[in-house]
Amino acid sequence: MLPRHSEDAKEDWSRTPKSCYNVTTNYFEPETFMRRLLLALPFALLPLAISAAEHSHEHDEHQHEHAEHGSLDAHAHGAAQLNVVLDGHVLELQLESPAMNLVGFEHNAETDADKAKVAAARSQLEQPTLLFGVNTGDCSLSQTELQSPLFAGHAESHEHENAHSDIDAHYTLDCQAPDQLKQLDLTELFKRFPATQKIQVQLIGPNGQQGLELTPAQPTLSF
Repeated sequence: MLPRHSEDAKEDWSRTPKSCYNVTTNYFEPETFMRRLLLALPFALLPLAISAAEHSHEHDEHQHEHAEHGSLDAHAHGAAQLNVVLDGHVLELQLESPAMNLVGFEHNAETDADKAKVAAARSQLEQPTLLFGVNTGDCSLSQTELQSPLFAGHAESHEHENAHSDIDAHYTLDCQAPDQLKQLDLTELFKRFPATQKIQVQLIGPNGQQGLELTPAQPTLSF
């Protein structure tokens, strides 16, 4: 038999208004949880992305103020840039160089001597298999595109009279045995254009992407 105070407490509790709560526990499979987490992640990172975009915009404005200086830095005599892509049977080469490296000047070719130098440089640039040492892979030239104010007509050349003159050469080669193409040798390019002292290369090939610098002392690149 319960003590009297226990019975009174029990009776008081039974008369007290009560609230009922339904508690539901959801169990997610690990895969479901991960999917929901991945879906929510971009929204969680959105403030960071907005902040980064604002910072990038401020940086672009700062870069714009120095655009003139930047263009001068990119145009460095003695230096050139080369992009190389070997994709299946297609080999693409893109050479970008100040005209000074290839011709010896950047002004309009007015004299017969200057015109002869431009013509000679253009003739040599039309031989990429020789300049880039494409001796293996059974590669044949399928397309050549040469661009420069020095190659343009007289009227168009005067539009660039006060600007730095570059020469851009873009080549497409079809290689029947690309697996045999192991390297390119730019010895002949450095020999024919001795004012070119270094070439910054971006290469994309079967083994991925790499960047390197070629010089007359180190003129080869490997795929």
